[in-house]
Amino acid sequence: MFLFWMVLIAWGALAIYYSNLPWAGLRLGLAAAFAAFSVWALWLSRQPRKSAVVVGLFLGVVAWWATIQPSHDRPWRPEVAVMPRAFINGDHVRLTGVRNFDYRSRDDFTVLYEEREVFLSHLSGLDFYVSYWAEGPVGHTFLSFLFDNVPPLSISIETRPEVGEGFAPLASLFKQFELIYVVGDERDIVGVRTNHRREAVYLYRLNTSAEDVRRLLLIYLNRINELADRPEWYHLLSNSCTINIVRYANAAGREGRFDIRHLLNGLIDSYLYHSGRVDTTLPFEELRQRSLINEAAQAADGTPDFSERIRTALPTTSR
Repeated sequence: MFLFWMVLIAWGALAIYYSNLPWAGLRLGLAAAFAAFSVWALWLSRQPRKSAVVVGLFLGVVAWWATIQPSHDRPWRPEVAVMPRAFINGDHVRLTGVRNFDYRSRDDFTVLYEEREVFLSHLSGLDFYVSYWAEGPVGHTFLSFLFDNVPPLSISIETRPEVGEGFAPLASLFKQFELIYVVGDERDIVGVRTNHRREAVYLYRLNTSAEDVRRLLLIYLNRINELADRPEWYHLLSNSCTINIVRYANAAGREGRFDIRHLLNGLIDSYLYHSGRVDTTLPFEELRQRSLINEAAQAADGTPDFSERIRTALPTTSR
């Protein structure tokens, strides 16, 4: 019961602090007051009925929190200012809002959104990226869909921060960030991470049939259109990059159960290896070492054949 009450108090206080009230001082004061009153009522007042008051206050916070809705109308950072959309006509797909920025540094770039046309019948493979701000159990994952006649198309499931905002894991649990599927060229989606943010980026070719890749891409495209029509909240544990990749892979025909590495996604490449979803002819540590693409990406910075050059030394290219 002590743990139950502590979780209830912590969630309620954080929900108030990360609410839609406009003043940080007011939010902090109300959150502290809620927590202090709850502690007093439950453990210091010695009046059993006070627990009912705490529950009532908590339910009021929940009801208020439920009314906070996501929006497309905010002062977005330019990297996420345009929601992509897909127009599907049989085998042909036209994508708008495809990001292809020209970066001079992580914060200095030329904004460029463009249209791309692809054909589902030309899908040839699927690559899985793991990117780390710092090596450890948490990172960012995204996919690149490969075609035999056009450059790869990257799709990265991310938060949609406003100007002046940065990602905060705790805040992402409390309706602080909308969700976006960034669709872009690998010179942008991959290159900004390897060459300007200086993240460690690993690239793995998935053992996936062309038919499964087509099904997965169509799921992604439908979700992209749903988000363009109706905004959603990003949530670190239920509506985030790796969780959604696994969810859509399941819908596309993946067989497998939940694994803790789906949440601790910095370990996801270990999961992919030991479940046979990537090449296992090499020991895992050797495969992982050879899958680090930063050096190749930095050498290929700004070149038109960026996607080919970052894959030149990968063990997966021989298959």
